[in-house]
Amino acid sequence: MAWPNVFQRGSLLSQFSHHHVVVFLLTFFSYSLLHASRKTFSNVKVSISEQWTPSAFNTSVELPVEGLFISGIVGDRLNLRWVLSFGMCSSALVVFVFGALTEWLRFYNKWLYCCLWIVNGLLQSTGWPCVVAVMGNWFGKAGRGVVFGLWSACASVGNILGACLASSVLQYGYEYAFLVTASVQFAGGIVIFFGLLVSPEEIGLSGIEAEENFEEDSHRPLINGGENEDEYEPNYSIQDDSSVAQVKAISFYQACCLPGVIPYSLAYACLKLVNYSFFFWLPFYLSNNFGWKEAEADKLSIWYDVGGIIGGTLQGFISDVLQKRAPVLALSLLLAVGSLIGYSRSPNDKSINALLMTVTGFFIGGPSNMISSAISADLGRQELIQRSSEALATVTGIVDGSGSIGAAVGQYLVSLIRDKLGWMWVFYFFILMTSCTIVFISPLIVREIFSLVLRRQAHILRE
Repeated sequence: MAWPNVFQRGSLLSQFSHHHVVVFLLTFFSYSLLHASRKTFSNVKVSISEQWTPSAFNTSVELPVEGLFISGIVGDRLNLRWVLSFGMCSSALVVFVFGALTEWLRFYNKWLYCCLWIVNGLLQSTGWPCVVAVMGNWFGKAGRGVVFGLWSACASVGNILGACLASSVLQYGYEYAFLVTASVQFAGGIVIFFGLLVSPEEIGLSGIEAEENFEEDSHRPLINGGENEDEYEPNYSIQDDSSVAQVKAISFYQACCLPGVIPYSLAYACLKLVNYSFFFWLPFYLSNNFGWKEAEADKLSIWYDVGGIIGGTLQGFISDVLQKRAPVLALSLLLAVGSLIGYSRSPNDKSINALLMTVTGFFIGGPSNMISSAISADLGRQELIQRSSEALATVTGIVDGSGSIGAAVGQYLVSLIRDKLGWMWVFYFFILMTSCTIVFISPLIVREIFSLVLRRQAHILRE
């Protein structure tokens, strides 16, 4: 088996400058802060339900999904730093008004809440397409799985940060949870505006397009559909600064027509439904189903994100070794079905629940992180678009926007199924959606497994 370039050419860390580290950390924590403010709503769901409505079975509203499609297109046409900073600061102000100011004024109006949350969703949707595009500008194919696998833990770290912040001030009132997360997010937006470098070209360094001319195409079956990898010769051309500046952003329709975009978008719609259902409902489920205190349920829900962090990093590393993504996803999702069955039967024991929760996060959160980050970057830097960085945000917006459609529908369905049939049927629904994820990428799975078999046979013949 041919090992990826990162192992052939020395340590992955030796390829990175301090600029790479700064970009990694800034984009990581910027999206962590966005997710922390999002997670606040989930963490205080019980308190909000009791305060705003007479029933403790209040449903949540998912972020508007159209924003991700629009923000991806905007991100490819405007300065990514400006878009990201504006989204963070503006979203922080909306979160403050939504959760803190309305409570202090004792003004409760569901239409105001809906309008504020829709605006917040549109503003927050600027985050993911922008940060993935910036990361794609700085980090090439070599080790992309493990780098993006580790980096995509930003959402899970944001969940953990949001849970910790909310639980630490919840005793003073849920409005202080919104106040704290909004304040930290606003400060983060200011740091991004003055500190983030969108691409290496901004400081006179060569872009990753030039560096990747010397690398093998790690994911050619996904992009080109070829079968004989040993006969493949890279045919990239190094573009000078003037030609790079003239590259135009591709259209939404062109991005949808790229190989792999539609299958992964449909798959992510199903998988993000499951992942975000845990994101929005897990603390409420623990409190409602087991009778645990809200603050305890918030802290315990962290273990799902811990599993997602480990899963995304390890599975990204394995996909780099294999130089294939789909087979790794398939195996993880198959094991996710078993983990969902196990977690649905968890006893009323915090330790056992945390263990099963971590395993579930590993097999669901891990693939979700891979699709939304490393695979989106793969899809946005195909040869068919000549590695145009102006396609990255658009493609990422399509994949993540499709995922959010599934997540939005899922919030309504989870509430409906729980009310009519109970929590066990909610888990059956999750199992169905996880299975659909596998079905949508099954052609890619078959093709990449076949490619691995051919590679292995060629390797044996050479020996």
